[in-house]
Amino acid sequence: MTEPGPAAPHPPLTRFYGTAAERDPFVRRLFAETADVYDRINAACSFGSGGWYRRQALRRAGLRPGDRVLDVAVGTGLVAREALRVLGGRGEVTGLDLSPEMLRQARRGLPIRLVAGRAEALPLGDAAFDFLSMGYALRHVASLPVAFAEYRRVLRPGGRLLLLEIARPEGRLAYAAARFYLGRVVPAVSARLGGGRRGGEGARRLMQYYWDTIDHCVPPAAILDALRQAGFRGVGCEAQFGLFRAYVAQRPTGPDGAP
Repeated sequence: MTEPGPAAPHPPLTRFYGTAAERDPFVRRLFAETADVYDRINAACSFGSGGWYRRQALRRAGLRPGDRVLDVAVGTGLVAREALRVLGGRGEVTGLDLSPEMLRQARRGLPIRLVAGRAEALPLGDAAFDFLSMGYALRHVASLPVAFAEYRRVLRPGGRLLLLEIARPEGRLAYAAARFYLGRVVPAVSARLGGGRRGGEGARRLMQYYWDTIDHCVPPAAILDALRQAGFRGVGCEAQFGLFRAYVAQRPTGPDGAP
């Protein structure tokens, strides 16, 4: 297996695209094909990322009423929706995504500001947010250091970060179980939920790609180290069931928190 570079979360996955430069166009097409069925697939195959889990993770990471929140890779709004519940009408949420189709889905019924953009070049001002979240999309960025530098830039000093992710489980039996479920069962179920031949194949490919990004992603220790190198403090990772990860960090206050 080709090892990822120091900046990338995983190496090019040649099963889906040829080179690193082809990853962005592939991912855009993938989400464009599946945006209208994404919530349906997630509801049936959320593997632990349900609303309760997201909401509790946001609270544990320090989200409070009154905060200004940026949800990066907002998708259809699954994390943003729970952030609104935590805020309870006090505060505001901005959602950012690279996919116009995903933004269109998020716009339906979510009273939040939506912005088109990518994690590595946030079209937003310095120190504009109290809290930044990203749900199950870290594996899709091109560069961890660049993305984390941007996250630090848009957070105010003292602002908090939450990254929800799925990590390759340790241990042979746990890995085999995850590979069978996430690599075979979930894509098959998603294909049935996708509706129609084209939609079903798109849904299957999306979930196959998800598993491959999990399987080839850098280990949690590398993500924690990249956060520290980007200047975050209070870096930590909460693990559940050996699979789910909630990475937390804070932009320092005082001189260390300067842009």
